Amino acid sequence: MTGKRKILFLGEVYRADAQTWINGLKEFGDFDIVSYELKGEGGGWKKIFRFLEFLFIGPLQVRRKIRHEKPDMVIAERTTSYGYLAAVSGLHPIAVAQQGVTDLFPVGSIMIPIKKRLQRKAFSNADVLHAWGPVMAEHMQRVGTDMQKVMVMPKGIDLRKFQFTTIAQKQQQPVRVIVTRSLTWVYCHKVIFDAAASIKNAGIQLEWLIVGDGVLRQELEAYVTALGLQHDVKFLGRIHNHDLPAYLASSTFYVSMPMTEGVSASLFEAMAAGCYPLVTDLPGNRYWVRNDENGQLIPVNDSAALAEKIITLYHQSDVLAKAIGENRAFIESYANYEINMKKIADKYHQLIDQYSEK
Repeated sequence: MTGKRKILFLGEVYRADAQTWINGLKEFGDFDIVSYELKGEGGGWKKIFRFLEFLFIGPLQVRRKIRHEKPDMVIAERTTSYGYLAAVSGLHPIAVAQQGVTDLFPVGSIMIPIKKRLQRKAFSNADVLHAWGPVMAEHMQRVGTDMQKVMVMPKGIDLRKFQFTTIAQKQQQPVRVIVTRSLTWVYCHKVIFDAAASIKNAGIQLEWLIVGDGVLRQELEAYVTALGLQHDVKFLGRIHNHDLPAYLASSTFYVSMPMTEGVSASLFEAMAAGCYPLVTDLPGNRYWVRNDENGQLIPVNDSAALAEKIITLYHQSDVLAKAIGENRAFIESYANYEINMKKIADKYHQLIDQYSEK
């Protein structure tokens, strides 16, 4: 490792996942990080404007950023957007992270053929491709990617922050359930709230913490009120990452019901903190959650199954205690942020040195 290097990060820096990546490179790789992100946001015509900005203006702005900042390397999240911008930036080395199972979403969209072309460009031009979990690597292999470039490893969880609490230590009454996904349609919060209503009707009092924000917040708050859950469900909004571990530590159950999933840092955080996970039965989750062993896999959009499992587990503290202990041990061995980010940072320095010698 020779001196301090600079990296250009392409992506939305406000996202917790991006912050984990950036901060890890600063701490364990001694990198300076500069960033670029697209400005357009929202739906309707704003979404169209954002795509046009990405396709025609984005490449020019990235190259201008490179000329001004003179980074040693460019890294990007999502293979179908910022990964493409990295691929056409003219700078090497390039690291691109696939964020979802395939990044080709939503399924059936008229944009899929275009996204496939953008992804192929990102895959072919990258020097290292991040598959944060095996399910992502499987997609890369299916589409003919050079697997020698693929690094299968999660960024990991900072175990200094997300400390483990036992079931006995979680003294909140009523018992807490925590949800830490954005308030957008893909995360199916209404399925969770329908389950919450069923659980309350069964005579079990729970407190539901909804962490995060999004375009559906007002609609979801109205839905909760219509179900008579306004005193049971607390919308906390977007909170600082420093505050999240304490909320997880005080929660017994972690629930996440998305329609699609890659490798969920939110799930890892919950497992590290001692929350019992109930998540959608999807390929991305099956690698980490074994049904009826260390958590529960719930069919997509099945609020009844979710309610039934929580009602049963509510009375089984011994089952919960065993599962969360196993989950913490797994996170310590497979998803330790200090270990994994050091390996990623070392790989980047190695690539930068290789290109410097050319």
